[in-house]
Amino acid sequence: MYLVPGVAVPAEDISDSYLTEKCLKGDQQSFRQLYQRYQQRVRSTLYQLCGTSALDDLVQEVFLRAWKGLPHLRQTAQFSTWLYRITWNVACDQRRQFAQQRNFNTKLETQDPKQSPAPDLMQLHYQDLVRRALEQLSLEHRAVIVLHDLEEVPQKEVAEILGIPVGTVKSRLFHARAAMRQFLQKQGVQL
Repeated sequence: MYLVPGVAVPAEDISDSYLTEKCLKGDQQSFRQLYQRYQQRVRSTLYQLCGTSALDDLVQEVFLRAWKGLPHLRQTAQFSTWLYRITWNVACDQRRQFAQQRNFNTKLETQDPKQSPAPDLMQLHYQDLVRRALEQLSLEHRAVIVLHDLEEVPQKEVAEILGIPVGTVKSRLFHARAAMRQFLQKQGVQL
């Protein structure tokens, strides 16, 4: 229950914009409510985009950036769209950092040829076919399919989150679905 001036209202009936306004006035309980409402979606999106490595830290980073960025939130923007945009930025930062680390590790391995490469432990976690199919996609294609098909974000909001035109979202969805279908068929899945 949430108290709206003298009335107890179920938390799920309180709008994001109301909670956001309360947050801007310093109400931490309202931010807690937004966190509880969106943390599972953010976690799921980050898992699909980045895998399990540092997942808890990434979720925490998204909500930390959201809390710090609330004063800059445009009143016309939907909180969920804005939060997904932060999630996308955190995922991109993580992938960039992962690529830099991988390049650094590759340099170290070439300097010491006696050292055998460590097994890719991340691959051990990707056992279901859909996850493996998602891995085959570029980050741009994976992002649209995760946001639209898995998180059920409308195409217009996906475009806003990723900063691309709606037509590009539609095109990427078409190509991403085709690539996933092809991968699954190669794995013997009848579609």
